[in-house]
Amino acid sequence: MEPTNLHEVLRSVYEEMMPLCADMAAVAKGAAGLGALFYVAIKVWQSLSRAEPIDLFPMLRPFAIGICIMFFSTLVLGSINGVLSPIVQGSHSMLENQVLDLNELQEKKDLLEREAMLRNPEMAYLISNEEFDKKLEDLGWSPSDLVTMSGMYIEREMFAIKKDIRDGFREFLEILFQAAALVIDTIRTFFLIVLSILGPIAFAISVWDGFQTTLTQWLTRYISVYLWLPVADIFSSILAKIQSLILERDIEMLADPTFIPDTSNTVYIIYMVIGIIGYFTVPTVTGWVIQAGGAGNFMRNVSQTATKSGNIAGAAAGSATGNISGRLLK
Repeated sequence: MEPTNLHEVLRSVYEEMMPLCADMAAVAKGAAGLGALFYVAIKVWQSLSRAEPIDLFPMLRPFAIGICIMFFSTLVLGSINGVLSPIVQGSHSMLENQVLDLNELQEKKDLLEREAMLRNPEMAYLISNEEFDKKLEDLGWSPSDLVTMSGMYIEREMFAIKKDIRDGFREFLEILFQAAALVIDTIRTFFLIVLSILGPIAFAISVWDGFQTTLTQWLTRYISVYLWLPVADIFSSILAKIQSLILERDIEMLADPTFIPDTSNTVYIIYMVIGIIGYFTVPTVTGWVIQAGGAGNFMRNVSQTATKSGNIAGAAAGSATGNISGRLLK
C-alpha cells in the first residue's frame, strides 16, 4: 500500500470515529446540567446576599455551552474543521505541485546522467552491455588480454554491487522519511480522535466554577494538533523545492559534454536525513502558531528518539558516502 493511501486511511478512521461523540454528549449533558444548576444558583445567591441586581448575561454561558454539547459534532467540530480544512488543502496542493516538478526533474537528470556516463570511455562499459561487448571484442586471447578481461568483469560486478548498495540505502532512507511523516500523521489522528470524543466532557467540566479554562485549553490543543498536517506539508514542500534547485543545478552541469557526473548522491542522502529529523519538529513549530500545552513531555520523548535515529542514520550515511559526508552529518 502506498503512503498516500495510508494517509487516506487515517482520514477515514477519524471520520468513522466521530459518531462516538454522540455517546459522550449524553453523559456530558448530565454533568453540564448539574454544573449549570450550581453555577446559576451561586450567581443568584451572591447577588441577593450583596443586595445587587441580578446580572443575567453571565448566566447565559452554561446554556450556550449546553447547546454546543447537544450539537457537538456539527456545531463545534463541523465549524472548526470547516475553517481549518482550507488550510490543509492549500498546503497539500503546494506539496503536490513541488513533488510533481521534482519527479520531472529527477527523470531528466537520470537520463542526462546516463548519457554523460556513456560519453566517458572509462565508465561506459560499466553501465552499457553494448559498450562492454564492444570492448571485449577489441581484446585478443593473449595472457595480458585475458587478465584485462577478468579485471573488466570484476570491475563491472563491483560497480553493480556499489550501485545496489547505494540504491538500497537510498530506498531505506526514503522509507524512513515516509515513516516519519506517517508517525506524525498517526499521532495527530490519535490526538484529534481523543479530543473529539472527550470534547463534550471537557465542555461540560468547563461549566463548573474553577474549570472555565478547560474550554479554551481544549480549543487551543485541538487547533494546534489539527495544524500539524499543514506544517508537515509546508516542510515537505520546502525540502522538495531545495531538491528541485539542486537537480536544476545538476542538469545544467550535465549539459556540459566534458562534465563527469558523481553517482554517490551524497547531497540527496543528507537532505533525506535532515527531512527525517525535521518532521519531528512539526509539533514545536505548530506551537509557535498557536500556544497549546498538554503534550510537551510526549513530544520531548519523540524529539529525543528522533535525535537518536538521526545520529544512527547519519553514521550509516557517513559510512556509505565517505568521511566527508560523515562529518557533515555528525
